[in-house]
Amino acid sequence: MSSLFPALTGAPADRPALRFDGCSLTYGDLAAATAAVAGGLRTARRVAVWATPGAETAVAVVGALRAGVAVVPLNPASGDRELGHILADSAPDLVLAPAGADLPGPLAHLPRRTVDVTDRHALDGHLPGDNGAGGEDPALVVYTSGTTGPPKGAVIPRRAVAVTLDALADAWRWTGDDVLVHGLPLFHVHGLVLGVLGPLRRGGSLRHLGRFSTDGVARELAAGATMLFGVPTMYHRIAEALPGDPALARALAGARLLVSGSAALPVHDHERIEKATGRRVIERYGMTETLMNTSVRVDAPARPGTVGVPLPGVELRLVEEDGSPVTAYDGETVGEIQVRGPHLFTGYLNRPDATAAAFTADGWFRTGDMAVREDDGAVRIVGRKATDLIKSGGYKIGAGEIENALLEHPAVREAAVTGEPDADLGERIVAWVVPADPQSPPGLPELAAHVARRLAPHKRPRVLRLLDALPRNDMGKIMKRALDRD
Repeated sequence: MSSLFPALTGAPADRPALRFDGCSLTYGDLAAATAAVAGGLRTARRVAVWATPGAETAVAVVGALRAGVAVVPLNPASGDRELGHILADSAPDLVLAPAGADLPGPLAHLPRRTVDVTDRHALDGHLPGDNGAGGEDPALVVYTSGTTGPPKGAVIPRRAVAVTLDALADAWRWTGDDVLVHGLPLFHVHGLVLGVLGPLRRGGSLRHLGRFSTDGVARELAAGATMLFGVPTMYHRIAEALPGDPALARALAGARLLVSGSAALPVHDHERIEKATGRRVIERYGMTETLMNTSVRVDAPARPGTVGVPLPGVELRLVEEDGSPVTAYDGETVGEIQVRGPHLFTGYLNRPDATAAAFTADGWFRTGDMAVREDDGAVRIVGRKATDLIKSGGYKIGAGEIENALLEHPAVREAAVTGEPDADLGERIVAWVVPADPQSPPGLPELAAHVARRLAPHKRPRVLRLLDALPRNDMGKIMKRALDRD
């Protein structure tokens, strides 16, 4: 397989590659520093990377990939139990970490190698095609959130990384002239694969914010960045800040591409951002196991609430509970998304049972995500099968569209929707709402009527529960299993 990062040897040495707080690397700098890392991993099979939001993480991951070694990114915020499980399961040969990083107890037994981004030591040997690694060789082992048990390690091959990034380049017209800005963590697919490896594969550059802020976004976009990646929580903060921040509005208006992922961006935030800036936010859809499946294309009409069409090389279908395909592109018929193609992972590490259960006999991956398809083939996610599909009164209802409708009500700041058992309906719809004004919260009749007018009467909530905040994970996704359903 050819190199994942041809620009490391093909781009001008003085071209900017990465900028993190206090550290800037050109392609020449990056090529040397990653070669030094690669040269120290000649006998390694798999390495852990202490994935802080700094240049050391990028250098460590790219260096390991250049050596043909699989990377296990570690979340520095993980607890000892989770880290212990990941390390026991993946058995890395060593951990790559920044100098001075205080590593927790579960890592004490592992040999540690400090990553020096200023290292310019040349390799004794050549790294042909990323040290001869093939497309089926593992690039990353990324651990899932573990909502139904201990986290599982999804083994992502090198060909999946290359195929996904090239497909996104096609959909987004992503080139080496683009400058990406984001403040995403670097232990997930979004921030690491798309947000770091993506620009480097194209020969472009990344400016990482360290910690997300609307001021940082405005500063970098105004200074020439062309693309912004974020999660819905970030875009919500942008939408809230825009009315009082004309500099932010001007900066966003000048961006070539705004991309949201990792969870659905509420339609209300789409509309507020477009109204203030004239720019639409593009959504895409992916998972740890599949990398990216779909995206809105830059040359496609705007349609807030959809995640676009399948990317080049991706086969996608919706299926009923009995496995039969959903053929209606009517925007209403709900089915589970299944995908097939070269962008898929190869399996869960040490879990042949879980791997077998995840695939159909003919190779389709069961995503567990529920969606409908619009008349043009665009996909609209309505929720997770396990937590967001509500069967009420004979209807299959996706929680996501009800959440979007609730968020359009001026008295609602945040909203989540779940189902709970009901003797008559099977399940009744429960709305969990954070009021815009805690002193004057909305009532159930008001919100039920609001949803019924926008969607359909059978989709209105039957129960309202008010909260101070919704539980979210580090990517901004609502953790519905943490909601009290008693």
